[in-house]
Amino acid sequence: MNVSIDKHSGFCWGVVRTVKIAEESLEATRATRNVYVLGHIIHNPREIERLASKGLKTISVDEFPTIANSGAKVLIRAHGEPPETYRRAMEHGIELIDATCPVVTKLQERVRKFWDQDYQILIFGKKNHAEVLGVRGVVRDECIVVQTVEEALEQADMSRKTVLFSQTTMDRATFQAIRDALESRIKELVVDTMEEMATEFHAKDTICGQVSGRENLLAKFAAEQDVMLFVAGRTSSNGKVLYNVAKTANPRTYFIENITEIEPEWFVGAENVGISGATSTPQWFMEEVRSFVESLAVEQH
Repeated sequence: MNVSIDKHSGFCWGVVRTVKIAEESLEATRATRNVYVLGHIIHNPREIERLASKGLKTISVDEFPTIANSGAKVLIRAHGEPPETYRRAMEHGIELIDATCPVVTKLQERVRKFWDQDYQILIFGKKNHAEVLGVRGVVRDECIVVQTVEEALEQADMSRKTVLFSQTTMDRATFQAIRDALESRIKELVVDTMEEMATEFHAKDTICGQVSGRENLLAKFAAEQDVMLFVAGRTSSNGKVLYNVAKTANPRTYFIENITEIEPEWFVGAENVGISGATSTPQWFMEEVRSFVESLAVEQH
C-alpha cells in the first residue's frame, strides 16, 4: 500500500509565522516561562500540546488581572483580537506579542475604513469565531454576520450602501452565492478585495488565498487516491471547508483529529492512501499518521 502526504498541505504562512513567534518568545523567556497565548494558538490539539510542553500557557482576557504587572507576555494569535483586548492589556501592565496574521490585520483595517464611511458591514463568517470577534470589535459590533444566503437576505437592509466581507477561512462558493443574491437587491454594493480599486463593484473577496488556493489541488489529489485521510482539529473552520472538498472528490475520505480514530477496515482493498490537512495541521503530525497507516499495511499483509 502506497501512503502519500499531499505536498500542498500543512501550515499556511500565517500559522507558520505565529508558531515561529511563539517558539522564539518561549526561548527568550525560558528561565521565567511566563509566555501566555490568548485562546488556543491554532485549531489543532496536537500542536497545542507540543507548544504547551515548551511552556506556552493558554489564557483568556478575563484572566488578565491574575498576571497583571508580573512581567508576563501574552501572545495574540493569528486570528487577531478586538481593540478592547489591547486596552485591557495596557490597563493591567501586560506586554502583548502581536502575531496576528497580516491578512487578518488588513481585513480589520478595511472593515474599519468602510464603517467610518457609514457603510452597512456584512460579514460572511461564524459570529463567535475568534477572527470575527476581532472584526466585530473594530466596528463596535455594528455589523451583520451571516453564514447563508437566507440569513443575508433576512438581515441586511437593502436600502443602505453595503460592503460585503468574508472571514478569511470560509468557503468561496457560499460567499459568491451571497454576493450574487445581494447584487440585484442592493444598489450600492461593494465586495471588498482589501485593495484600493477605482471601480464601485469589486469582483474578488477577502477569503484567504492560502485556503481557496488549495481547493482544486486538494480535489485532484483526493481523486487520485483509493482512500483519503483528512487530518485537522474539529474546531478548524478551513479544516471543515477543505475536508468537504476532499470528500466530494473522493467519497472514501475520512476526517480524523487523532490517530486513535483510524479504523483498519477503511483500507481494505486500497492500494493508494492519501493524507492531507488543514492550514493549521502540522506536517510532523501528518508524518505520524502516515507511519501509523504504513504499520497497519504491514500487519494486514
